[in-house]
Amino acid sequence: MRAFSIYIDESCHLEHDLSNVMSVGYIKVQDDLSTEMKIEIKKIKRAHGVVSEIKWNTISNTKVDLYKELIDYFFTHPLQFRCLLMKHKDRLQHQVFNEGRHDIYYDKLIFYLLANPWLNSNADKYKVFLDIKDTRGREKVKMLNEIFANKFGVGNPYKYFQHIRSFDSQFIQLTDIFIGAVTYKARGLHIIEGGSNAKKELVKYLEERSGYDLDSGTSPWEAKFNIFDHQPRRVS
Repeated sequence: MRAFSIYIDESCHLEHDLSNVMSVGYIKVQDDLSTEMKIEIKKIKRAHGVVSEIKWNTISNTKVDLYKELIDYFFTHPLQFRCLLMKHKDRLQHQVFNEGRHDIYYDKLIFYLLANPWLNSNADKYKVFLDIKDTRGREKVKMLNEIFANKFGVGNPYKYFQHIRSFDSQFIQLTDIFIGAVTYKARGLHIIEGGSNAKKELVKYLEERSGYDLDSGTSPWEAKFNIFDHQPRRVS
């Protein structure tokens, strides 16, 4: 039995923001390798003069090489990425399927993100860490613990869920970069004239390293770099 930690972040997850695309994803790391890899990621950041939190929204042209090195680190070390890319938020029917609540839909996304038979084994154990986004953190964690306990019973491989702050976690920061790139491509921002050249370059680089288009799904059993492309049914 192996023990893993899963670090979850999301992009454009609010119901009424300016994006019709959202994504939620994770970086998964084996616990006995976690400390060493956190140290190595910090070393990469320091070598580029960065000691603060890194985020997709703050990427600048002067730090492109840093983000490329972090992408290279991911693909050369035993880390895994998975995300759900949800297009057409305007098609969501919360009144029909989610008791009128967007947060219930979000909890469903977390469930489908994690409970994947191709990528996770019930023989392994998982701790799940989520980036704190609002004041409902304790309620969300309680709900997720109940959802997975009800689904798996005494054999539940998800030992607990916990909120943490992104600046305390190198892996949540790395997740933020990856889902930021996925969402950026899916929103079509990579072809906007006058957009961030750094972000456009990193989208292209991540596609080259992964071998996948970021705005499309991967093979469902792809373990290293997995994107599930989900589109709600068009409302007639």
